[in-house]
Amino acid sequence: MESIGVVVNPIAGMGGRVGLKGTDGKLEEARRRGAEPRAPERAREALRSLHRRAPDLSVYTAAGVMGERAARDAGYEPTVVYDPAAGTEDTADGSAGGSDPATAETTAADTRAAVRALLERGVDLVLFVGGDGTAVDVASVLEADADGETPMLGVPAGVKIYSSVFGVTPADAGRIAAEFDRVEAREVNDIDEDAYREGEVRTELRAIVPVPVAPDVQSGKQVSSGSVDALASGFAREVEPGRTYLFGPGSTVGAIERELGIEPSPLGVDVWRASEAGGGDEPTGRAGEVLARDASEAAILEVLAEPITVVVSPIGGQGFIFGRGNHQLSPSVLERADEIAVIASGEKLDGIDSLRVDTDDAELDDRLRGWTQVRTGRFTTRLVKVV
Repeated sequence: MESIGVVVNPIAGMGGRVGLKGTDGKLEEARRRGAEPRAPERAREALRSLHRRAPDLSVYTAAGVMGERAARDAGYEPTVVYDPAAGTEDTADGSAGGSDPATAETTAADTRAAVRALLERGVDLVLFVGGDGTAVDVASVLEADADGETPMLGVPAGVKIYSSVFGVTPADAGRIAAEFDRVEAREVNDIDEDAYREGEVRTELRAIVPVPVAPDVQSGKQVSSGSVDALASGFAREVEPGRTYLFGPGSTVGAIERELGIEPSPLGVDVWRASEAGGGDEPTGRAGEVLARDASEAAILEVLAEPITVVVSPIGGQGFIFGRGNHQLSPSVLERADEIAVIASGEKLDGIDSLRVDTDDAELDDRLRGWTQVRTGRFTTRLVKVV
C-alpha cells in the first residue's frame, strides 16, 4: 500500500457518556449536557499505530479536525484534499478547517465530500473514524464509485458499532491498515437512533463493502435470544443489601432488573441501591431504590455510593463489555466500582471467543484484561479471557 485516505467525524461518540446513545440529530443536546469529543484522540491513536509501521505512506485527508490535525500529530505530513469550512477540495493548508472538535460543525455531507476527494487521489484504503452513521456515509460514496474496489476500515469512535468494518481498537485499526494484504466483503449496518433511544433496536443492512482481512476486525453485532430466567433469578436472590448496582444495557441485564421489580431502560444505564434489609414479602436483598434511570455519566457519578457493582453483558458476536453502547460506564465510573459482574447466556458465549474492553483509558483497559468469571445461569459460571 502506497497511500491512504483519512477522514474523521469529529463529533462521533459525543452522545455516549451523556446518555444520548448517539449523536445523530442530537449534537446541540449533547453539548448542552457537557459532552466532550472522543473521535480526535482515537484518530491520533490509530494513526500513531499506523505511523510506527508505515511512516512513509502518502496520507491524504480533510482539513483540521477532519483528519489533518491527527495525521500531523502522528508524524505525517498529509496532503489536504477537502476543507469542511470552505466546502472545497484541494486546499492549500487546511487552516480554515482547524476548528475545535467540541464546536465543529462538520456534517455527513462533509464526510461524503471528503471521501469523494480521497478517491479522486486514488488512495489504496479509506481509513475513517466514527460510528455506524459515518460508515454508512463512507460506504455510500465507495459504492457509487465507478471502480468500486477501494476498501474501507473503521476506527471505532461512535456510540453504536453494529457494522463489521471496524478494527477492534484504534491501535488495531492502524496496524491492520499498515499490514493487510487482502480484503473481503463485509456488512455496513445502521440503526434508527430515535427508536434506539426508546429501547428498540431496528437494524438495517446499508451496504456491502471490501474491508481488510484481519483477526482484529470486529464482527457485526448479534442479538442473542433464549431464556435467561434462571440466571436473572439467581443473580437477583444474591444481591447484597446496601450495595449500589449499575445495570448496563441489554436484554440479559434487563431480565435481572425485572426480577428485582425494576423496569429497565434496555439501552441505557440504571442505578439501583439494594435496601439494607429485605422488605415485605420480598427475599432478602431484593428491595431497593432506583437512584437514576437511563443515566448519563454525570448523573451516575452524582448518586454513586460504595460499595458498587457494575453489571454488564457482552455484545453478541463482538464480546465487548465496555466501550460499545455503554460509554456512560466511563473510566471515572469504573474506577469507583469494587466489583464488575459479567453475565451472559451460554448460547451467547458460544459465539464469542473472548471478551473485549475499549474504555478510552489504556491503563484501565490493561487492568481489566485477563481471565474473568462470567455468570451463565443460576449457579453456573464460565471462565472467559478479556483481551
